[in-house]
Amino acid sequence: MTHRGSRVLHVGSLARVEGEGALHLRVHEQKVEEARLQIYEPPRFFEAFLRGRAHTEPPDITARVCGICPVAYQMSACAALEDACGVTVGGQLAALRRLLYCGEWIESHALHIYLLHAPDFLGAASAIELARSHRNVVERGLRLKQAGNALMELLGGRAIHPVNVRLGGFYRVPTRAELRPLAEQLRHARDDAWETVRWVAGFDFPEAEVEVPLLALAEPGRYAIDGGTPTLLAGERLRQFPVHAFTAEVVEHQVPHSTALHASIDGSPYLTGPLARYTLSGRWLSPLARRAALEAGLGDPWEGVACRNPFRSVVVRAVETLYAVDEALRIIEAYEPPAAAHLDVPPRAGTGHGATEAPRGVLYHRYRLTADGTVADARLVPPTAQNQAAIELDLRRLVQRELDAGDPGDAALTALCERAIRNHDPCISCSTHFLDLTVERT
Repeated sequence: MTHRGSRVLHVGSLARVEGEGALHLRVHEQKVEEARLQIYEPPRFFEAFLRGRAHTEPPDITARVCGICPVAYQMSACAALEDACGVTVGGQLAALRRLLYCGEWIESHALHIYLLHAPDFLGAASAIELARSHRNVVERGLRLKQAGNALMELLGGRAIHPVNVRLGGFYRVPTRAELRPLAEQLRHARDDAWETVRWVAGFDFPEAEVEVPLLALAEPGRYAIDGGTPTLLAGERLRQFPVHAFTAEVVEHQVPHSTALHASIDGSPYLTGPLARYTLSGRWLSPLARRAALEAGLGDPWEGVACRNPFRSVVVRAVETLYAVDEALRIIEAYEPPAAAHLDVPPRAGTGHGATEAPRGVLYHRYRLTADGTVADARLVPPTAQNQAAIELDLRRLVQRELDAGDPGDAALTALCERAIRNHDPCISCSTHFLDLTVERT
């Protein structure tokens, strides 16, 4: 089908993502000349109204950035503030933090896989429609999400915007008896997670590959969740840099078409998130999760096999869900209540840096404190904002491939772009919601 002149498509709402935005494609003589991801949500000013707050407040305030991944914001904030104050949290308190983070990974990944992403592969317009034809499958996903929520409720006080996290640890820590019922629920969840990997591995995946560098935290000996060293894979070159150098390496800049900043490293867009984590740290998965990854066809990271097909990110998320359940059971089995629920974190002047792996990728926080602990400056770099430029490149390549194969028409291009965006699980405000797709053909 050949279009002459300009052609405009309007998508009233891109379902199954969060936030607000639009996509503008400009095509000239069947060549994609421009793909602009337009994020037009108003500024939320989190960094601004953190200034002047006490150093104990950011973990609670930043948790409100996102209702799906509040633990990521709490843990990155705690890491940065404790770094500024010269405090290191270890032992069982650190294990409990990792356990809480596992709860968030389980509930967030289950939500994305079953309710947001799977309908794309099964020809359903929504999770509700999917439930009509695959009721048992959707119920399995909800059980998984409930297991993650149960961890967050016990350790965090509630599943959304947890209130039990504080600098140095928690306001209250659980007893072994309180964790015992969760272990039983998680054993059932492990079976559901295994079935999830097998299920998504059978999806039909379009051929695609992201060609940008990959960024993730790496922590030799275990799969990075709650900490690690920023690691960049660009081509065959592997490079690490300390967390305190994050903003020196990651350069953010404003673009005219978006209120969300774009990010680059060495002048190049890059991708953070599940594909980067699996490629850089897959060797440190638990034996169970690694076996599941191999059976699902992801390739063996011990042999340097990268997973760069963004459509297969749903498989990586399923493997990570299985890992998070397995890791949660390991932590519960080894748990001994600490002597105190938290360490003291007295204020001091200084600058602290922290980064953890949110379900969608690396989340960085930086705080500068005065001597009395007042926040003088704050910097938050969420994962989806880092991915914006890479998503634009991904969209441009996918649409060009379709045009080269024979123009499928505007409706098919719209559906393809929506699928491609959901591959990256965008969450801009920390998230993005697309109201308009504009294709300009000349």
